[in-house]
Amino acid sequence: MAWVYEFSEGNKDQKDLLGGKGANLAEMTTLGLPVPPGFTISTETCRAYLALKESGEGGEPEGLAEEVTDHLGRLEAAMDKRLGDADDPLLVSVRSGAKFSMPGMMETVLNVGLNDTSVGGLAARSEDERFAQDSYRRLLQMFGGTVLHVDSELFSDALDEAKKAKGTESDLDLDADDLRGLVETFKQIIKSETGRDFPQDPREQMDLAIRAVFDSWNTDRARLYRRQERIPEDLGTAVNVQAMVFGNFGMDSGSGVAFTRDPASGAQGEYGDYLQNAQGEDVVAGIRNTVSLADMAEIDRRSHDDLMTIMSRLERHYRDMCDIEFTVERGKLWMLQTRVGKRTPEAAFRIAVHMVDEGLIQMDEAVLRVTGDQLAQLMFPRFDEKAERTLLAKGMNASPGAAVGKAVFDSDTAVEWAERGEDVILVRKETNPDDLRGMVAARGILTSRGGKTSHAAVVARGMGRTCVCGAESLDVDTKAKQFRVRDGETIAEGDVISIDGTTGEVFQGAVPVADSVVVRHFEGEKLDDDLAHAVARIMAHADGARRLRVRTNADTPEDAARARRFGAQGIGLCRTEHMFLGERRELVEKLIVAEDESGVEAALAELLPLQRQDFTEILEAMDGLPVTIRLLDPPLHEFLPDLTELSVEVALAEERGQVDERAASLLTHVRRLHEQNPMLGLRGVRLGIQIPGLFTMQARAIAEAAADRMEAHGTPLPEIMVPLVASVRELEIVRHVLEEQVAEVEEQRGVKLDIAIGTMIELPRAAFLADRIAKEADFFSFGTNDLTQMGWGFSRDDVESSFFSRYFEHGIFDVSPFESLDQLGVGGMVEMGTKKGRKTKPELKVGVCGEHGGDPRSVHFFDDIGLNYVSCSPFRVPVARLEAGRSVLDKR
Repeated sequence: MAWVYEFSEGNKDQKDLLGGKGANLAEMTTLGLPVPPGFTISTETCRAYLALKESGEGGEPEGLAEEVTDHLGRLEAAMDKRLGDADDPLLVSVRSGAKFSMPGMMETVLNVGLNDTSVGGLAARSEDERFAQDSYRRLLQMFGGTVLHVDSELFSDALDEAKKAKGTESDLDLDADDLRGLVETFKQIIKSETGRDFPQDPREQMDLAIRAVFDSWNTDRARLYRRQERIPEDLGTAVNVQAMVFGNFGMDSGSGVAFTRDPASGAQGEYGDYLQNAQGEDVVAGIRNTVSLADMAEIDRRSHDDLMTIMSRLERHYRDMCDIEFTVERGKLWMLQTRVGKRTPEAAFRIAVHMVDEGLIQMDEAVLRVTGDQLAQLMFPRFDEKAERTLLAKGMNASPGAAVGKAVFDSDTAVEWAERGEDVILVRKETNPDDLRGMVAARGILTSRGGKTSHAAVVARGMGRTCVCGAESLDVDTKAKQFRVRDGETIAEGDVISIDGTTGEVFQGAVPVADSVVVRHFEGEKLDDDLAHAVARIMAHADGARRLRVRTNADTPEDAARARRFGAQGIGLCRTEHMFLGERRELVEKLIVAEDESGVEAALAELLPLQRQDFTEILEAMDGLPVTIRLLDPPLHEFLPDLTELSVEVALAEERGQVDERAASLLTHVRRLHEQNPMLGLRGVRLGIQIPGLFTMQARAIAEAAADRMEAHGTPLPEIMVPLVASVRELEIVRHVLEEQVAEVEEQRGVKLDIAIGTMIELPRAAFLADRIAKEADFFSFGTNDLTQMGWGFSRDDVESSFFSRYFEHGIFDVSPFESLDQLGVGGMVEMGTKKGRKTKPELKVGVCGEHGGDPRSVHFFDDIGLNYVSCSPFRVPVARLEAGRSVLDKR
């Protein structure tokens, strides 16, 4: 097995082996584009290296050094230079390149091969002493920070001091002597911080840089990013060793990043950043503000036109928007990277539909190019256009959305405040990979430097976080924890600001938000808006492809009506316990404290018409569509006063010599009903067996509501769901009572009611015995929230804030099992229960009504195992519809 591959040996489909960057460098080489030669050390090598390190053996995979030597020799022959040669040195870049893009998360080292001797040769060959010293100080800075783990702030501070001594704010104003002095300062920093000199052997530099890239796969920031983006932990990264081309040769050179379409909006045109006399890291770091590609055309028309030609060719070749890194060296364009570009959700939908219209892709592929997560982000609110606001500044619209929060100026504060429930906006001059924790915690990100290709912009777009970059009028002082606006206004830490990632505007205070254009579209508003049209076309195609039906979880007529407008095909879960809250608590209280059967009947008689009205309104909102009504599920004590508070109230009254008979009587019943673990106590079907009149009342209310709707010429399709069943005998007992009530209403009203009676499978025992339970069930609905709690043996209310963070750190979870279904464990029970139930009743209708029904990954799983429908909250209905269609198209 080979460890190392020439660029000419690979192609774009080998990302598993060569990583994304290596595979695309190989593809561009094959296409004959101007790519500096080099080689890729595979992801398999990284995995082998990390395995040796973890085992304690250390070192590198056997044969790797020899292969690197062989490929380095080929590179030297191709360039007619030798690594570190004193007279005409070959310099190389050492870059990471994982299968999935992880911008800024892993290491890069440029100018490898420079030392105290070869820097002279570079100066002589280039006839530019300043360029050579600038390249050397960059190597020392990057190598020191990434390979030797020296605090990067030490180098930045030394650079700032050199500029201050020169009386300038730009590193371009430092001359060769200034940079030579900076080189010596950097070498002293390395010596004092590491106890060793900067390595002068070029091959040692390269080998250490390669190892640093491999090691960077397991840094905290890389792990955090992978968790955030759900990238598997075991992929590893490739390493790309490539001949250097120099954008810092002078003002006829430069580096840039470009997109074939606007990654923020999806519009066609020239989008990107260019920086004269700079290496690539300068562009994304935001240390100097860039110019546009249009400005580049004025600076270097030939290179600009060559770039436009190549960009057009790459987009047609990849049939997608491409993200491109390039360098111009003394008027010669070089391509350093291309990949399918990250984009905002808005851009994703627009680009997908535009490319269909341009004949580049088919509609099936357009649907597969967008995701439910992106659609959900498009449904986030936007700032209300009519609301008053105070504009502070305007930057670049790097990642859309409306974010309101308190300004914070470092990641630790962002995390700390977010964990205590505060909404925060992370404000920085520019972000770097170490800011990732704060970016994840923040509602939005604001920087005073950088453009649409800066670290902040790229990472924010990938995470779906609102971001405004390059707000140059802001003077950000992170040490003083404030920023100053040009007109003198100062915003301190804790002050509320609002940022609009769609327009790039920054406002003082909290700006009210309004529904997004996509929500307005789903609400049925007629809009002349290309984004709404794009979403409509993709949703229509997804609906035409999907097999899985999508229902909603709704307890009120208003929620039911909204979900129907959003495309819901019925209600999969109507929770009746929500109908017993508020003013009706007193009626439940009467039921619980009733001294005899007549008291119970009187309380139920008062509840019956209220329940009937509830169901009538919901059936009307969902006329012609199925409505699954779950009978009362939670323990009765949830409707009563808190035991401790009531005990104190009664005790204090007794101390005052006052007797509150109602409170004393209520306390007796609360004590009687109190349970140590109520979620495993008297609830669900057990409650219906213990107080049969309760379920009787609800069944009659459902049947009478259906009869009322029929008399009003409606088409009611109610279904009754019995919760928490663990035994077929439980369901048999309750079903008999329910059927009696339905039959009585049929006889009294002279109608024929077709009301299915099924059960919620939310206990592991029910999943195991589903074949037996199916004998008494017309349908199953999996309650995956409770099934997750029971399956894992923990309470959602307690564990998410206690030990989940540690489970994420150790890789036990890559995502919360309450957010996305645990497909192996809980999913295994759902699949088993479905198969067993259908073994008894082949046509058994099976759905899921936990919030997993609106999670994209979970929807694909439910489709794969053959469920009939998923049910989720109204705002997740469009997401589930889209993902159900994508699931079918993906299998095609």
